[in-house]
Amino acid sequence: MAEPTYNPGPSSQFGGAPGYPQQPYPSAPQYPVPPVPGQYGGQPPLPPSNAGWAVAALIFFWPVAFSAFGHLHDIFPKWSMGDYQGAQYASDRVKALGKIALCIAAGLIVLYVIFIIILIAVTANDVSSGYSYNY
Repeated sequence: MAEPTYNPGPSSQFGGAPGYPQQPYPSAPQYPVPPVPGQYGGQPPLPPSNAGWAVAALIFFWPVAFSAFGHLHDIFPKWSMGDYQGAQYASDRVKALGKIALCIAAGLIVLYVIFIIILIAVTANDVSSGYSYNY
């Protein structure tokens, strides 16, 4: 180990006591450092809100939108209280409910188109059969 160097300091210029040995600076800070987000137990980032899927649920099949908006408004409070898994679940649930609403709307449109095709086929068959309704 090397001997500490003596710095005479300003007091020796004026005839005072010799200086004290110079202390090395500490290699680590003396105060606690907050962890980097997402690293070694730090706070993970806020999950996406998926608000677009909640609006899609409102547009395409509004009964599902009640639950979607309920989960949407649970994301930030759960995340800020430290329930990171609950916030991620709420985010995923909003997305799933939006997709469910979109699929239900697509299914209802397909059923409506099938109903119209059947209605046109029945009407065309009734006209071509030649029945007359005289009262």
